[in-house]
Amino acid sequence: MKYQHDFTVVDNERQTHDFVVLTLQASQILPEILPGQFAEVLAPHPQAYLRRPLSIHDVDYEKKQIKLLIQEVGKGTESLTKLEIGNRVNMIYPLGKGYDLPDSKRVLLVGGGCGVAPLLYLGRYLKKNGIMPRFLIGTRTKSALVRLDAYRELGDVMVTTEDGSYGTKGFVINHPVMRTQQPDFDWIYTCGPEAMMRILAKYATNHQLTCQVSLENHMACGIGACLCCVTNTRDGHKCTCTDGPVFDSKYLLW
Repeated sequence: MKYQHDFTVVDNERQTHDFVVLTLQASQILPEILPGQFAEVLAPHPQAYLRRPLSIHDVDYEKKQIKLLIQEVGKGTESLTKLEIGNRVNMIYPLGKGYDLPDSKRVLLVGGGCGVAPLLYLGRYLKKNGIMPRFLIGTRTKSALVRLDAYRELGDVMVTTEDGSYGTKGFVINHPVMRTQQPDFDWIYTCGPEAMMRILAKYATNHQLTCQVSLENHMACGIGACLCCVTNTRDGHKCTCTDGPVFDSKYLLW
């Protein structure tokens, strides 16, 4: 079930030049939110006619708070990053299909760029269910890394940077954990650039692993009405916003 609620901004923490974390306070009890689900957020900009789809970054049910990791990519998201404490934000949430619990405790969470956003809450959810997560995070450079300490509170964190300024140089697929003949994980959860996820999907197929990907297709409505976010699957075109954003990689025609 989805809800439309107003939230109050209680913190706006700048992470990098492009990223901020908004902490939003609800006045009501939060509904169940699954990792990988997202919210359609009303941006306070006169030219932002459509809501912005944003991954749920973290949830604190006790405090009734939701965190959003927002990257400035246009006027709408820029207006969200400039919200001040006490400002109100309207959201429709939780939307879409989230990640599944694995049938193994050997899992690897792989995020690239802003694709790290849903993996923090996923890691918290897995840990709550007795599964210790491991994170593999890839960025272009050290200055683009976001909230490593928060991820380290949940599990081991490995990092790649394209320029070698932190961690292993190269892409996530270049990290030693991905270069072994026999992977020490059975499930891959991932979100990030499609090119990265396609490589991970192929890797999973070659090693007979389960891989769940969270697509970042452009969306307008977020509820399956506009059909602008469709992706091609083994069962034809499916809406990323309602049938996803999380899919088993073998289900996608990549």
